[in-house]
Amino acid sequence: MRTVLVASLRRNTRRYVAAVVAVVIGVAFIVTTNALASAARNGMVSGLDAPFRNADVVVSDIDGQTARDLLQRAEREGARAAILGWAWLPVTEDGDEIASDADVGAIADDESMRWQVLTSGRFPTSDTEAVVDTNAAKSNGIVIGDEIVLGTGRTALTVHVVGMVDSPSSMVWTSAYVTEQALDRWLDQAYVNSVAWAGSGSTSHQIAALESAYPEATVQSSDDFVNDQHQAATQGVNVLAMVLLLFASVALLTSAMVIANTFSILFAQRLRDFALLRCVGATRRQVLGSIRLEALVVGVVAATLGLAVGAGIGFGLVEIVQRLAPGARMGDAALSPLWCGAAFATGVLITLGAGWLPTRRAVRVSPLAALRPDTGIDARTTAGRTQVALGVLLLAAGIAALALAVAGQLVPVMVLGGVTTSLGVVVLGPVIVPALLRLVGAAAARVVPEQARPAARLAAHNAVRNPRRTAATTASLMVGVTLTTAVLTGLASARSIVADEMDNDHPIDVAVTAPGEDGLDPGTLEAAGRLADVKSVAAIPGTVGSLGPDLGEVPVLAPDAAAAGVLRSSPAFAAPNPSAIFLPWSVVEGLGEVPDEVTLTVAGRSRTLRVNLGDDWGNAVLVAPETLADLTDAPAVQAVWLRTDLAADASDADGDIKAIAGNAEVASALEKREYVALQIDVLTGAVVGLLGIAVIIALVGIANTLGLSVLERGRENALLRAMGLTRGQLRTTLAAEAMLLSVVATLVGTVVGVAFAWVGVRTMLSQFTEGLAMTLPVGQLVLVVLISALAGLAACVLPARRAARVTPAAGLAMD
Repeated sequence: MRTVLVASLRRNTRRYVAAVVAVVIGVAFIVTTNALASAARNGMVSGLDAPFRNADVVVSDIDGQTARDLLQRAEREGARAAILGWAWLPVTEDGDEIASDADVGAIADDESMRWQVLTSGRFPTSDTEAVVDTNAAKSNGIVIGDEIVLGTGRTALTVHVVGMVDSPSSMVWTSAYVTEQALDRWLDQAYVNSVAWAGSGSTSHQIAALESAYPEATVQSSDDFVNDQHQAATQGVNVLAMVLLLFASVALLTSAMVIANTFSILFAQRLRDFALLRCVGATRRQVLGSIRLEALVVGVVAATLGLAVGAGIGFGLVEIVQRLAPGARMGDAALSPLWCGAAFATGVLITLGAGWLPTRRAVRVSPLAALRPDTGIDARTTAGRTQVALGVLLLAAGIAALALAVAGQLVPVMVLGGVTTSLGVVVLGPVIVPALLRLVGAAAARVVPEQARPAARLAAHNAVRNPRRTAATTASLMVGVTLTTAVLTGLASARSIVADEMDNDHPIDVAVTAPGEDGLDPGTLEAAGRLADVKSVAAIPGTVGSLGPDLGEVPVLAPDAAAAGVLRSSPAFAAPNPSAIFLPWSVVEGLGEVPDEVTLTVAGRSRTLRVNLGDDWGNAVLVAPETLADLTDAPAVQAVWLRTDLAADASDADGDIKAIAGNAEVASALEKREYVALQIDVLTGAVVGLLGIAVIIALVGIANTLGLSVLERGRENALLRAMGLTRGQLRTTLAAEAMLLSVVATLVGTVVGVAFAWVGVRTMLSQFTEGLAMTLPVGQLVLVVLISALAGLAACVLPARRAARVTPAAGLAMD
């Protein structure tokens, strides 16, 4: 049997190509995920302890005011402290914005607490100097000696770049660093990761003292804090790796379907060989062992190639990211022996498992029965009725689970229902798919040109000759398309929901507010209306008032009916009650406790108003028009609210508006909207790209099925050629067959995917928003169908050329 095994492998090498390719892709996916995850993890934890090496204690879970208090406490007690955090600030140079939201941190005053590594220049010695991270400087074209402006409005600060630094800690690094005194002006709006502290006495003594002074903060030793940060960092990377492995599982599942179908066809074609071996004395066990050993060899070869390909792709991707995006801070990739061993074992086991049933079926029949072709499932037989009943049962159970998931918002039940429903569709495939193929084939035969109709009818007939094989071929593509369609539809619905939420949370696109009581320059309103990206403009009357010694002077705005025309929703501040005032969070953030009422004074006139809080219109306060009329007899145009074209580039639109605003404050929500939209776009592209791997594997399976069927139907094709079918018509027949398989699988997958998306949206999002509606991305779904059809057409090119190349005489002489 060893000779038989070697001869079989040599003879059927080309026939196993598709199975090998499918396993290689699946295994390579796992190895590539390991390389990327290890590089991300190494980059994330590299230098993580650098900011805390000279600290005894770390205080975390604090806000800007607490961080400020800790610095003041350190100065009083002679301790050393450093703030680790950042403020998001716009950065301009020579009037041009170079970053809309740059992260700006602090250089510790005490040199022993500085963790940044100076690469050129020097550290800042005054509040008007700054250093810039080397990678950020390269990305934004900043060099030593440049003068840049951090922030806008009253808190803007002009600084000179005096040095470049390397930021070894990936957790708290920032693009630019100023002195701690300079950062203080933005500290109330900053994110504070922690404060590193080194005082007198033992670590436990310092922890007790700080816990007593700041009971709401978390106080730890520096070692404990670093360990927690390390775990948090690696956990995030591990979660990402697990998500990628889910997609790898889908690819491997698709690979299993392709391999099982390949083995089924191969063993069906070799039934005569198996029968002959049985007739000359080989036992069933010997034949079974031989073909399973054959599958093992294929699995080992494919898994080995997958390891090599995955390692090459993984290391290559890491190198590309390190070169093109140094800000991503990727570390060096390292392959885990455990991951590689698991990937290799998975590839081999998938191959053996996929070939298990075909091998059993191949040796179960007697030598005489092996001469009869497999007609697939027949619902009139006991086995056929059992399979149909099982499929119906699975389908019913899956639909019931999905209905239960929607009713109770139960995500685990939804996943279980989706898997069960998919299994039901796959089990019923030999009944459903041939019926759809006949239906689609009959429709296609009516619409194609007259000369192509015979080929179309013949293709439809060939496609349903073996229902089991046809269903197995389309099942892998159907799984990929189902998941892709569900993701596209679900994300389109999420995009619509997020857009509505953004309209409610950020009703003003851009607000330009004058800092003084003279109001805006009249030319600003005219210039804003002429901007290409601005759709509508509303002039907001107002003045400047005082809220007392704690809050100081602020612009006062009174939105009127004209303001409603530029808002994307109808928030409460658009029509405030005459007894109410809306304060922005930026004005009250440093107060600690927000008062219930404030007294607003304008030129000696005062009103006590009930406080409401809001955001997105800048540092002004909002009152009713009646309130403004009571406070001043001569209001000015204090602000301009703009509605823009959201399809425009947010950075360009903001830059144009800031260019005409002069010294006025500009508050924009465009970058926030664009950022959210970008996240959804990136997520969509990433998920569809990952699922595309499963679709590619499925198309490899279709190409393999057609190629093997060409060999199987060699004499039949030769007979058709002898009867007058031209080479072109034969190629057209195979092309039509491939397109029928692809289109039917895509249509079934699209219908099931849309249904799954509806269930997913209702299950996961209905508890967060009212009036939930599903959005169908019709254009994207049509594109999926077209791409699948064209890919199916491409998959038939080589099999069709091979079939057309054989002459009728040579084909009829085939064994």
